[in-house]
Amino acid sequence: MTAAAAQELDELCFLSAQSMPTLKVSEHFQMVKLLGEGSYGKVMLAVHRKRGTPMALKFFPRQSTSLSSFLREYNLSLSYCTHPSLTRALGIFFSTPTYYVFAQQAGLYGDLYSVIVSEVGVDEECVQRVMAQLSGAVSHLHSLGFVHRDIKPENIFLCDSSCRWVKLGDFGLARAIGSTVRAVWYDSPFCTPEVEPAKEAEKEMKRRLCEGTEDEMEDIWITVEPCIDSWALGVLVYCLLTGCFPWEESTHDDRGYHRYHEWFNREAEKEEKISEEDTDSYIIMAENQRDNPPPSQFEGLSPLVMTLFKELLHPEPRQRGSPEELLSYLGGPWLMETERVEKRKAEEAEKEARKIREGGGVEEELVREGRGER
Repeated sequence: MTAAAAQELDELCFLSAQSMPTLKVSEHFQMVKLLGEGSYGKVMLAVHRKRGTPMALKFFPRQSTSLSSFLREYNLSLSYCTHPSLTRALGIFFSTPTYYVFAQQAGLYGDLYSVIVSEVGVDEECVQRVMAQLSGAVSHLHSLGFVHRDIKPENIFLCDSSCRWVKLGDFGLARAIGSTVRAVWYDSPFCTPEVEPAKEAEKEMKRRLCEGTEDEMEDIWITVEPCIDSWALGVLVYCLLTGCFPWEESTHDDRGYHRYHEWFNREAEKEEKISEEDTDSYIIMAENQRDNPPPSQFEGLSPLVMTLFKELLHPEPRQRGSPEELLSYLGGPWLMETERVEKRKAEEAEKEARKIREGGGVEEELVREGRGER
């Protein structure tokens, strides 16, 4: 499946390269405003002059962008992003003397990063709503044989102001499952811990350059697997709930990540001592929070979401949970505050039910209410 997906995408890129027109942007589009800018180029909100429809035009500088990488992103977005929460290309692509350009659906309300309040996050209901959509979108992409590899708030676009419809975009780093890529370390909590050796190799390379050593170092290669996206989704959940990141980078010399890794290992040891028939993972987590409290950066998060983190933020990539597992955690409380509110509501409901039972039953209570008795 994965080899076939990669081959099919290559064929689409070959065919589209034969038919890419050269256009003058101002003749076909009216520029409205800048939507985003980055190392890739820029995205402009535009209106098609003939159709009158708004769209986002993504500009890639020809000087720093290969035609093959441009066509890969365009064709992947056009042909594979059929899920409602994946940003899809619109079938318009062309070149200018300085840019490669393609049109895609526009996120008119900005990106997810713009609505996250620093050190606060967003409403818990909103977090679960967003993650439900992203779980489906990423699972769909994986089922077609591709891994996104760059999930972060800046690449999630809003179709309304309350995050009821979001779209994952920017497929420039997406690759087929099973393909091999050079391990590149970048300073971010979204970078997976399995590429930490690339950071060490980078340090060693800098040391050699400083010493004037001529010896070259071999590149480190990794296999593209869905667990890369699972890690990013776990970090994103934390970011949305708290308005912070759990650590600066996922390496053992980062204090935040080191504390998490130690806590994770203690949890794993405890679970090994408890057989599956004794209890489920949520109850284990709730009990363990007393004996093995999570690191301070996880204060205020419920046992339910900590169990989810153990699935998605597993240090071992092969044991990391899949994006679909998010769905089984929806509906329950992800914050301790929410858990306390739900518990209080349940206690009040039970108290009311007991009162009705002691007062002569439900039927008698309904009769009293119907008569307007107090």
